[in-house]
Amino acid sequence: MKALVLGATGMIGGSIARALIETGMAVRGLKRPASPTWHLKDLPIEWIRGDLMDRRSLVAAMQGCQVLFHAAAYYPQHSFDLPGDLRTAITGLRNVLSAAAETKIRKIIYTSSLTTIGPPGEPGRLADERDCYLPGSTRSAYYEVKYTLELEVMSAVAAGLPAVVVNPTVVLGPGDVKPTTGALLVAVAKKQVPVWIPGVVNIVDVRDVAAAQVAALEKGRVGERYILGGHNISLREALTLTATLAGVHPPRWSISLKFVGILISLLEAIARLPLIPPPPLEHAKTMRRWQPLNTEKARRELDMAPRPLKETIQDSLIWFAEQGYIGK
Repeated sequence: MKALVLGATGMIGGSIARALIETGMAVRGLKRPASPTWHLKDLPIEWIRGDLMDRRSLVAAMQGCQVLFHAAAYYPQHSFDLPGDLRTAITGLRNVLSAAAETKIRKIIYTSSLTTIGPPGEPGRLADERDCYLPGSTRSAYYEVKYTLELEVMSAVAAGLPAVVVNPTVVLGPGDVKPTTGALLVAVAKKQVPVWIPGVVNIVDVRDVAAAQVAALEKGRVGERYILGGHNISLREALTLTATLAGVHPPRWSISLKFVGILISLLEAIARLPLIPPPPLEHAKTMRRWQPLNTEKARRELDMAPRPLKETIQDSLIWFAEQGYIGK
């Protein structure tokens, strides 16, 4: 059996490719010309050039593959052009889904986001797969795009496409090339994070996310969504653990979520001025809405067994040091 991994050059996609290869499966990865692959040079991945906006390249990449892992969905970094972001995101996803239907892909594992999980519908319980993001409840293109894309996948399932949706929480671990969420660990290790914000976050290891996605090929139920999470922990505790493992002082001061919101609004206003590169604020917005999550469904149905958080952060810091992101 051969799997096509979209987003194989990224942290989650690369970890999926590695996990698949460890099971003996052949892996093909779609990549754009400029995408880095140096961190995956030890893996026998068959690289195919293509783009989500080029449907013909997707059909060609899927030929000869039986299963598809889509970990390359579009995500906006700013909220300046929601209609344009939605057009780009939906076009790319529809290209993928129609190509999968044409090439008769047997099963699709679609990587969505924790942002499509809404607050718990009843008091006294943690949010889980039953809880959905309420469109329009944030000023975030990221939330709106991720919600819309997940709806597209579910609509395709209703039309007969065999897809499973997985919702990783805050993902850390080795292989975060950009870096993405790991940028916070790098900043802590470099003594660039003097403050913390209140709230609880669910953190998961990318290797555990990959293992659960591989398990979803056999055990994941079509049309279901699975929260792939690890540990519910306060952001302050997570930052303190990171600082301790990095050998630096932890953040000392707390700032309120209200202040963070004001700061984001100010930065967005400044970013609209000409000649000023806009900072990627969408991830900062997600931090304001992080919440503890119930991950029992993935543990029960996909045999997900999260490793200790200390191991995840330690391995992440070691990887970043080895690659020169932080001092060893």
